Amino acid sequence: MCKSAARASLPPAERVDAGTGDPPLTHVTLVWRGGVQEDWLRFGKPVEERILDRRTRIESYAPGQVFALVRWASNDYGTIRSAFAIARAVGIGDPLTTLPQVDPGAQMLLTVKGWPKVRQAFALIDAMEEHGIDPCDVAPDHWRHVHNRLAAGMQARSYSPARHRDWLRRRKLHS
Repeated sequence: MCKSAARASLPPAERVDAGTGDPPLTHVTLVWRGGVQEDWLRFGKPVEERILDRRTRIESYAPGQVFALVRWASNDYGTIRSAFAIARAVGIGDPLTTLPQVDPGAQMLLTVKGWPKVRQAFALIDAMEEHGIDPCDVAPDHWRHVHNRLAAGMQARSYSPARHRDWLRRRKLHS
């Protein structure tokens, strides 16, 4: 693998906002209207949380942090949206993709729509957690692999503790 490809899979360097002296945050708005719209985080470690009212809160992430957003909605006829995204918060000047409820946007690692594919992604995350692997620390390349395999209707490879250990060593070398 070339050096530029290796750097692309590493978390972006934290940059400082000149106005406040703090790194810019990515804000995720979560709405919970039971049985109508339910947004939640499957995983993530926010640096800030702000509760706007009993149904809405905003969780914020520093550049490089990974989080998983689940968005579900229904109407009188049943589910109208099941969407799942794993994203990495970006810093100033980093490329990003806009995503509803994520301000300003994030680097997308995995996106799936439809409950069967969301359920498959959850099963893969559950398997990682059974091995004691924190999904926030999983190699970004693995999430991209899972995204591509699920999009093609194929089975994704599992993420082994050995592969995770190798990723953590590689990330440490580049930091």
